[in-house]
Amino acid sequence: MKHLILYGVPFSQPVRAVMWLLLLKHHPFEMVLINPGSSGNNGSRHPDYLAKNPGGTIPCIEEPETGFTLAEAHAILTYLARINGWTDVYPEDEQERAKVDWYLHFHHRNIRDASLGLVAPKIRKDLDIPELIQENARRTLTSGLSALESGWLSDNKFLVGDSVTLADLAAYAEIGQLQPQFTNVYDLSPFPKVQRWLNDMMQVEHHDTVHVALTELGDISVEAPSMETIKSANKAALGALKAALAEI
Repeated sequence: MKHLILYGVPFSQPVRAVMWLLLLKHHPFEMVLINPGSSGNNGSRHPDYLAKNPGGTIPCIEEPETGFTLAEAHAILTYLARINGWTDVYPEDEQERAKVDWYLHFHHRNIRDASLGLVAPKIRKDLDIPELIQENARRTLTSGLSALESGWLSDNKFLVGDSVTLADLAAYAEIGQLQPQFTNVYDLSPFPKVQRWLNDMMQVEHHDTVHVALTELGDISVEAPSMETIKSANKAALGALKAALAEI
């Protein structure tokens, strides 16, 4: 099995989706912490990192043996599933696979706005996200959740059928963080099918390990966390990840 490096921080939503897939499939990897938005050492805007990922985003993976790098969580998820033959999470049937891709494309300007409108304004004060953009993102998220409630989850246990796929991992990374036991920044009660799905996703192997950063951070609905609190949450998450990887 090829050595793999994952660049990012455990608090990052798309990084968590990739972490979860790798742990689910018992694929060993090395986590290298990259500070998003920073131009300092180990920062996502540092020239060394930009040489690997010109977009300066996280996550990014690297295969050291070949020098191959790949950024963007959904590209990473589908690439890993294809090269490793993980057809349980990325179906071999082309129509079923297309449904997974359908959700992954839908995700970007719909469910992904959970972070833009609700979490990032508290965690990333440096972004200075205008209130109007936050409000628009909240409306977009609500519309996206309505689509999941009436569409993807209307007859399915998971987003694409009766088993977990890449679509679920990507979606939960965004929606799951909003729950009361985590950031508690959005009322999910109008979406009972989404809530049922969230409960099912919490039973998926390695859920708790992947979400240690959120557990450590806790409720941010009233008071934004300090930078030290965020750093401590990421440190605890990295420790939990290393423990899990030691068992693979």
